[in-house]
Amino acid sequence: MTLMKSLMSAAAAVAMTAGAAQAEPALIFDLGGKFDKSFNEAAHNGAQRWANQTGKSYREIELQSEAQREQALRRFAEAGANPIITMGFAMADPLAAVAGDYPDTKFVAVDVTWLDAPNVRQIGFAEHEGSYLVGMMAAMASQSGTVGFIGGMDIPLIRHFGCGYAQGAKAVNPNINIVANMTGTTPAAWNDPVKGSELTKAQISQGADVIYAAAGGTGVGVLQTAADEGILSIGVDSNQNHLHPGKVLTSMLKRVDVAVYDAMKAGDEVETGVFTMGLAQEGVGVAMDDNNAALVSEDMSKAVDKARQDIIDGNINVVSYYESDSCPALQF
Repeated sequence: MTLMKSLMSAAAAVAMTAGAAQAEPALIFDLGGKFDKSFNEAAHNGAQRWANQTGKSYREIELQSEAQREQALRRFAEAGANPIITMGFAMADPLAAVAGDYPDTKFVAVDVTWLDAPNVRQIGFAEHEGSYLVGMMAAMASQSGTVGFIGGMDIPLIRHFGCGYAQGAKAVNPNINIVANMTGTTPAAWNDPVKGSELTKAQISQGADVIYAAAGGTGVGVLQTAADEGILSIGVDSNQNHLHPGKVLTSMLKRVDVAVYDAMKAGDEVETGVFTMGLAQEGVGVAMDDNNAALVSEDMSKAVDKARQDIIDGNINVVSYYESDSCPALQF
């Protein structure tokens, strides 16, 4: 009987070990869908890179409503997914409500940095640093002396993008005119390319000849209309240069793909805590490729490279919107 119990215990231990080894990561996309060509798609690309390299699989869900946020977290946690990766600041409150109920599950929160949760890896990005560089490029490329910024949902995160952009533009041309608009005040603002198109036309009528879109799926409409109207645009998060070759000046890369890939690679051993990815960590940057090579002069490239290093070295301080909920270079 004792031998039988020992064998059963050993079998149970093996089963538990096997189950743990087979735990799959899970990815919760924010509203707008995984093929938004921007924020969510960058996460998808990072997850696919991990899956292709390892031959392993992951679970995923594309949220359709706010109510699904907590439901998705609990469903994946109950199913044993580990780690569970969430996209977007709006996952903060659901994570705060759920993470403590599953202390053995690791959660990864992209764009969340303020939770008191020991089992959550929180990842923020220095978007203002990368936006400073594309702001410089916009000012150098502008012929009219007016550049534009179109944000998605009017939240501090997007003002953070716009503030860095304005500082970079004014570093090149202190007298430059910057036109800024937000798409809306609800999550629908992330996926409204028609409104993005309308705002682009309105900014063009005000003289803008380079427009930076930090608006998720809405930005697709901005880039399309800019190309149709013969002005330059700047993409965001993913490299969007290829969407309109020769008409997208650059894209401000936010390496969400790297954050997701690294989390999946680490698995349930992923380190928790708060982490920031800026220029020094190659967490943000500008996209240079064959699609925009003809648009980027040697002087522009050298200026951006120098500014990048100066920011890393501390010789240029890009003011963060978060510091005082205001921006010295741009009034929203």
